[in-house]
Amino acid sequence: MSTGAYAAAHQRSLADPAGFWGDAAAGIEWLTEPPTVLDDSHPPFYRWFRGGTLNTCFNALDRHVRDGRGDQAALVHDSPVTGTSRTFTYAELLERVATFAGALASLGVGKGDRVIVYMPMVPEAVVAMLACARLGAIHSVVFGGFAPAELAARIEDAEPKVIVSASCGIEPSRVVEYKPMLDGALDRSGHKPEAVVVLQREQAPAAVGVRDTEWEEMTWDELVADAEPADCVEVEATDPLYILYTSGTTGRPKGIVRDNGGHAVALRWSMENVYGIGPGDVWFTASDVGWVVGHSYIVYGPLLTGATTVLYEGKPVGTPDAGAFWRVISTYRCRAMFTAPTAYRAIKREDPRGELTKGYDLTCLDAVFLAGERLDPDTYEWATGVLGVPVVDNWWQTETGWPIVANLRGLDPMPIKAGSPSVPVPGYDVRVLDDQGAEVPAGTEGAIAIRLPLPPGTLPTLWGDDDRYVAGYLSVYDGYYLTGDGGRFDEDGYLYVMGRTDDVLNVAGHRLSTGSIEAALAGHPDVAECAVIGVADEMKGQVPRGLVVLKGSVDAAADGGRITAELVQRVRDEVGAVASLRQVDVVAALPKTRSGKILRKTMRELADGKTPKVPGTIEDASVLDALAPVLRPGG
Repeated sequence: MSTGAYAAAHQRSLADPAGFWGDAAAGIEWLTEPPTVLDDSHPPFYRWFRGGTLNTCFNALDRHVRDGRGDQAALVHDSPVTGTSRTFTYAELLERVATFAGALASLGVGKGDRVIVYMPMVPEAVVAMLACARLGAIHSVVFGGFAPAELAARIEDAEPKVIVSASCGIEPSRVVEYKPMLDGALDRSGHKPEAVVVLQREQAPAAVGVRDTEWEEMTWDELVADAEPADCVEVEATDPLYILYTSGTTGRPKGIVRDNGGHAVALRWSMENVYGIGPGDVWFTASDVGWVVGHSYIVYGPLLTGATTVLYEGKPVGTPDAGAFWRVISTYRCRAMFTAPTAYRAIKREDPRGELTKGYDLTCLDAVFLAGERLDPDTYEWATGVLGVPVVDNWWQTETGWPIVANLRGLDPMPIKAGSPSVPVPGYDVRVLDDQGAEVPAGTEGAIAIRLPLPPGTLPTLWGDDDRYVAGYLSVYDGYYLTGDGGRFDEDGYLYVMGRTDDVLNVAGHRLSTGSIEAALAGHPDVAECAVIGVADEMKGQVPRGLVVLKGSVDAAADGGRITAELVQRVRDEVGAVASLRQVDVVAALPKTRSGKILRKTMRELADGKTPKVPGTIEDASVLDALAPVLRPGG
């Protein structure tokens, strides 16, 4: 491990967190300087910068325009699926955000109100997020690929005053109409918004305002036509900025809360210290605004820094080819890019020798950052060889909002070890613990936990559910946040993250609960019971695999093929294509413990080609023996 700037920063961040983060807070402009940096008076509910006030939108836009960056590009929208690109300066983006904030205010949106944003990768999604921040409202962005059931669950929990959507999203091979899915979600939801705003896209305009509903419905253009720009609203550092839902193991989504003050300080610090990106640099994050990476490193991080951020509406391959990322980097002179290892695996499959890089000038590129699931050594070696720049893994979660473990390129670059995201980031006291909560020696695997308090920018709680926050994250080891991942440190202090320890699937960096997929399978009239497991996949890290037991009245031999096809389609309709469910097997029975718990971990190990340790509590071992030929690779 380095003994230089990194070691000093990490040691100070743990020994004197108030001093360390108090200094970092100077990167943010406050309306009221926080009198208390760390409020540790009510553990385990720690709060950062209590008493300070600010506005996140002001820090992301207004202050840059005031300080002379008004003509600098703030947001580049590159859309190969529509064949268009647009660049917005800081001054132009500020004007659009202030106007839309005024439009939302005309609908009654104010400080503390929730607004759901259900949109594709268009500039208006960023505008809507920042407009909420400007008003002190709380946005909850829902990935546009989610089907009505998932969207309805989020509407029920967040209880938004307004929903902002678009008529459609655009995929390389199809147009996805959002409005019917939104209507379906509203039909299911017991909560109704006061207004729905729809951005019309020419590829599939939606019928708006024609239904007899209890809420007002209008287009984006209608709403902003007469809107007066809104000023920034002063909020407490501890006031929520957004809610972002992540799948829970029970199927009920968890609303991760992000506050204004700690979030702004942490992201501003991370851009320069973790990623080496400063004011004026061009930064390209190929993700979606519906995921935490999109929140942190498409929208807020780069704009808080005064950088230029690229919003990409396309795919790593197929729009039009596996050189899409290289075109974006070359065209906009990106200093660094951030995406998921899945994207690079897809590029590698299409262009294994990296021939398409030769058509572009990539001399501007200093580094590539990958996160979302484990960066396997093969992909790391390939990307490093093709691009000739550092390819840097970093590990974090929706809950933390920014990296837990990284190679800090702007603070103290270290040697990269394939398979490891490197070392704990300042602010994170990462430990590997055994079942009794004792630290294990280097080289020994255990549960990865973080000693409290978590640093600024991480979740202070779950939306409306402090008890679930404590039960889900803080109850296993006293004084620690449980990450849900297992791993080990090596002798140099590098962490190796070995994978999830719960039943949440990580599909191409998207966390999906087995519960939501199982609910879709169980809803089929011919299914008696079911289980979903995540199995290793070369491209996506994990993919779900379904196992169903049919009702006794069903002839599995005659109808099994039809039913499994219907089940795959049901999951696509209920959960969304993002679930990537391709395989459902009809089986005679599922292995269970005597208490009725389905042995998902045991089945997952079989499917991954491992020899599972069969628990002594299994009810009928012959069930597992019968499943083995089906589950094992090639079965």
